[in-house]
Amino acid sequence: MNTSVGNTARLLGAGLRALLVLTLVCGVIYPLAVMGIGQGLFNHQANGSEITSNGKVVGSELIGQRYDLPLKKGEETPAPDLKWFQPRPSNGLGTNTVNTQYKLILSGATNRAGDNEELIQWVKDAKAAVIKDNSVDGYKVKPSDVPPDAVTSSGSGLDPAISPEYADIQVHRVAELNNLDVAQVQQLVNNHTDGRVLGFIGEPRVNVLELNIALKALEKG
Repeated sequence: MNTSVGNTARLLGAGLRALLVLTLVCGVIYPLAVMGIGQGLFNHQANGSEITSNGKVVGSELIGQRYDLPLKKGEETPAPDLKWFQPRPSNGLGTNTVNTQYKLILSGATNRAGDNEELIQWVKDAKAAVIKDNSVDGYKVKPSDVPPDAVTSSGSGLDPAISPEYADIQVHRVAELNNLDVAQVQQLVNNHTDGRVLGFIGEPRVNVLELNIALKALEKG
């Protein structure tokens, strides 16, 4: 009996020591080491890939924002503020009243099949709106000019970037509403167009928040 009790005590002691060691290694040392490496070698990414404007954090390179007008009485969703470059359609992006904050509502895709009638109607309505909103005096958007990302959301619903093609068809509208030269605004798009990662991964893209920050600076200039 005494031998059994002694063995049990030794086993409990060994288990407790193992728990303490594993807690120290996995719960303290390892997290601190990973955090230290992240802060030391990948400081920008480790802190959320923040984007700043005038010394203030206004968003992340990884999460999109909306640019809408204040919600009017009777409206379920606010109308887009067309003086700014617009992001992809999304269920995940919240309101942004002064271009310095964003409110995350949810994330996710519609999960509707390509032949879903409701999804098809959404795409048709979005395409008609893109054509209408971006057609200005002297520049008419053709249906064939509208790229897929202008009328469909990403899988996460939080895509921070749009295609150069979608940015290009917004140039004339943005220039007109901000009293800017079209060539100036087009140059902004060109300057903020990133190519494929390592030259072959992904597609060329334009970060909408960074582009709108540059647009705001151009207005002030």
